[in-house]
Amino acid sequence: MKQKEIYMLDEDDDRAIQLFVKLGMPKNLAKTLLFVSQFDECQCADVEQGADLRQPEVSIAMQELRKRNWVKKRNLKKKGKGRPVHLYKPAADLPEILKTFEQKKMNEFEGIKKDISELKTIISSK
Repeated sequence: MKQKEIYMLDEDDDRAIQLFVKLGMPKNLAKTLLFVSQFDECQCADVEQGADLRQPEVSIAMQELRKRNWVKKRNLKKKGKGRPVHLYKPAADLPEILKTFEQKKMNEFEGIKKDISELKTIISSK
């Protein structure tokens, strides 16, 4: 029997996940993103074990990561019959992803500031 080494998220990863969640990213998405970013390429099953997530949670997170163009997917055909194995790899490095995430949050913040300013103007004119 082959023994496979399993990568697990560490304390720094957990802290990064907490911060992403605090900034509005779903926890499963943050866990999946940080796990996948550790590898050149990995399988869904690796993410399930290493990030302590169930298969449907990983699939949903991967769909979102692919939608944001942060992860790419390729299929690896097995010998014989059966479904292909999905392999995932980062489409961008974490600092680049963080920059994109930061820009989105800053835009949201500017929108909130604008709305508050407009609300102050309306209220003060009454």
